[in-house]
Amino acid sequence: MTTSPTNLNQTVKNLQGFDPKNPPKPELIDACVHCGFCLSTCPSYRVIGKEMDSPRGRIYLMDGINQGEIALTAGVTEHFDTCLGCLACVTTCPSGVRYDQLIAATRPQVERNQPRNLGDRLIRSLIFNLFPYPERLGLFLPLLWVYQRLGLSQLIRKTGILKTISPRLAAMESILPPIELANLNHQYPLVIPPSGEKRYRVGMILGCVQRLFFDDVNQATIRVLTANGCEVVIPPTQGCCAALPAHQGQEAQAQTLARQMIDSFAQVELDAIIINAAGCGHTLKEYGHILADDPNYSQKAQEFAAKVKDVQEFLDAVGLTTTLSPVSEGELTVVYQDACHLLHGQKISVQPRRLLQKIPGIKLKEPLDAALCCGSAGVYNMLQPEVANELGQQKVNNLLNTGAELIVSANPGCSLQIKKHLQLQHQQVNVLHPMQLLDYAIAGTKIV
Repeated sequence: MTTSPTNLNQTVKNLQGFDPKNPPKPELIDACVHCGFCLSTCPSYRVIGKEMDSPRGRIYLMDGINQGEIALTAGVTEHFDTCLGCLACVTTCPSGVRYDQLIAATRPQVERNQPRNLGDRLIRSLIFNLFPYPERLGLFLPLLWVYQRLGLSQLIRKTGILKTISPRLAAMESILPPIELANLNHQYPLVIPPSGEKRYRVGMILGCVQRLFFDDVNQATIRVLTANGCEVVIPPTQGCCAALPAHQGQEAQAQTLARQMIDSFAQVELDAIIINAAGCGHTLKEYGHILADDPNYSQKAQEFAAKVKDVQEFLDAVGLTTTLSPVSEGELTVVYQDACHLLHGQKISVQPRRLLQKIPGIKLKEPLDAALCCGSAGVYNMLQPEVANELGQQKVNNLLNTGAELIVSANPGCSLQIKKHLQLQHQQVNVLHPMQLLDYAIAGTKIV
């Protein structure tokens, strides 16, 4: 059978795979010696069990596409999609392979060059046109409040009808926290003074999902900062940090949101820019990479990123000056859950533990497989619900096996995922952000 020139050209085009705009760098790919150390720490490989769903396998695919030996097809895209982006492999790799940079370069290539099916396009369009925009998301809060108050949420979950219609929509609904309409209209002043002597002037990022669903965490964070001598500045023009689109290859959207965030803090003299959500913090610190090709923002992005500090990282460095009281009548057993983008992305692990241990009466426990992802991973638990559910169940089992009376988590996505699987197991263990626990300790409030 003779191949026509048209078909031959199409085959060559398909085998080219990646376009010339920032494909995965060959030198980063070549750093992988295929030792396999990453396999045991990769959550997707541990659940799926296929080589191509591991960092080593994905690097093999990237290399093949770069070499023109493998086509960027829907089947190949699935293996990139199963990556949670947890970065555990980066921590584990003895060769120092920058898989984080490789997957960050690959995902925009996939979005530009591999068409998705209708269902995939619809769910992704919903996520990326809604969640990064607090104003749009806020419009749905009253409807969701009514939905929960009428008991429709419980009915939907019991019948399983939404899961039959769309497993992804069912996954989205299953992590919906209790809606508080007060969060919709909560306005922060531009400047909040310290409660005592001023030590630092810091900016604070409210987040998009965080400000609507976890505003109590933001309020606790501000109280902890001001109680420890920080003047807190909250620019009203700030929006999404760009974490959600950046982690999923929505390059143009991520860049637009990053520029907006930088502009919102421009001309404001600050000692640090504080964030209390792990995934957001990692992306904020990556602004220099996200806007590296923008001549107008590359330098500003690097300067902005250099000031970003996770709130636990910051407080551990500058020290607490306020008195902490016990939060329970007796000893309180607590387990701290490591968020991947805090542990692997920002290398922050001991700082949260040191802060928690300053609270009198706290007994800190360590879970098995502490570095394993909970399955949230931004919007992963909505896009890959089956893998995410298995990881969530494993995570909650490991946390409960410590015997802890309280779970502490520093990322909203992780908290939602953990709460979901606690409910599925009919467990009544509370989940708090570290700043909430510190806030209680500063106020002398007993929670148990």
